[in-house]
Amino acid sequence: MLRSYCKQDALVVALDGELDHFCAQSIRRQLDEMLADPSVRYLVLDFDKLTFMDSSGIGVVLGRYRLLRDRGGHIAIVGMNPHIARLFHMSGLDRIIRQLDKHQEAQA
Repeated sequence: MLRSYCKQDALVVALDGELDHFCAQSIRRQLDEMLADPSVRYLVLDFDKLTFMDSSGIGVVLGRYRLLRDRGGHIAIVGMNPHIARLFHMSGLDRIIRQLDKHQEAQA
């Protein structure tokens, strides 16, 4: 469900399928293991193949935002479908988390 690679101090993680209450704990744990390296200051979540997300997914994203904010880094999202973009807007996450296009992600 997760594919990742590092590029300098950035971690890019692609999620496939769904990010809901059934898998949120597992995804949270996997992301936290990847972010245990203190040199990672930037996280790009690639949602291009993510088909569904609920409020549990919002919690996963918000928790990683706080973790990175506390170490002086930031988080960005790329590839949101309209449903997920609407959820981000309704939750207010679009005001604190950058949304990138594919070209910007390649430069991260």
